Amino acid sequence: MERQRSKRPFALAMALVWGIVFAGPTRNPGLGICMGLCMGMVFGLFDSGSGESGENGGRPEEAEPFPIRLLAESERDEALALAWRVFTEYESPDYAPEGTEEFRKTLRDETYLAGLRYYGAFDGEKLIGLLAIREERCHICFFFVDGAYHRRGIGTRLFARVREDFPGRSVTLNSSPYGLPFYRALGFAPTEEEKTVSGIRFTPMIFHPGT
Repeated sequence: MERQRSKRPFALAMALVWGIVFAGPTRNPGLGICMGLCMGMVFGLFDSGSGESGENGGRPEEAEPFPIRLLAESERDEALALAWRVFTEYESPDYAPEGTEEFRKTLRDETYLAGLRYYGAFDGEKLIGLLAIREERCHICFFFVDGAYHRRGIGTRLFARVREDFPGRSVTLNSSPYGLPFYRALGFAPTEEEKTVSGIRFTPMIFHPGT
């Protein structure tokens, strides 16, 4: 875009010069204007930027980094595998073996998994982020981002997508000890003290719209 802008003053000057050159001897202003415009085109007066600018001469649209979309049923197993991988790396160390086993069983519990809505973030074809929410309660059940992509705004954007799809709704979740700082940063607030159930340590939290 900057190169395009720098070309235009020169192209305009050349159009004027050649217009005068042709109009003077022939005393034909019309011919001078036509030739001036032709030379202006040659020097890039009407150059659109060779694809560097947008449709209306604005900045080009950039591809969204790590696009987010709803997952198909066929992608559920990949999503749950990501949840298990991130859980064992970052959250399992805070739990007793009983808690890790309880989480593993949850990932295979079809009764628990039924009715969840899955969102995924992608790097190309690779699934790198997951948020699963129980629609009727607006309760987040799974929220994981591949460790290699932490601190790149992916979790924040996943949650922003949920807020778009559930406008005006309060959202709840049970945070692991590891996730507490992140959820607080998103605007969640604890509703109770930390609990431990079947070896799973969690703090119930809620997000209210407008906070």
